[in-house]
Amino acid sequence: MEQPDDGIIIEQVRPETTWQLRRDVLYPGMMKHEMELAEDPDGIHFGAYRDDKLAGVVSLFQQERSFQFRKLAVDAAVQHQGVGSALMNFIISYAATNGGHLLWCNARTNATVFYLKFGFTHSGRLFSRNNIGYEIMEKPLTPVSDR
Repeated sequence: MEQPDDGIIIEQVRPETTWQLRRDVLYPGMMKHEMELAEDPDGIHFGAYRDDKLAGVVSLFQQERSFQFRKLAVDAAVQHQGVGSALMNFIISYAATNGGHLLWCNARTNATVFYLKFGFTHSGRLFSRNNIGYEIMEKPLTPVSDR
């Protein structure tokens, strides 16, 4: 458990803990049970809590020295209050501490500006899924063990 700032506590959670926020924020027209990813059992899932209420979630998947994060979602009631930034800083540190050389995501095109603030770069690899535009964004990491 880590408390980065602003009373936000980040801790590892079970995959199903992420499903409600995934649905509410990212896919409001879908059913909660549809939020389960086939890869969820292989991931590490984090919840950000503020005032003992789940405020944000993110799922992290490792393949060798590369980490992909997926389904970053922050409760609409607390967006723009540092929850997403706390989760981003947490997973950047987590990936580097665990030997990661690269952190990447399929960013919704309307969210790329947010990721640029954390040192992610545009890859130019664009695609669309379910009428949502995405771009792969990447951040090179210096693993803690390499420092």
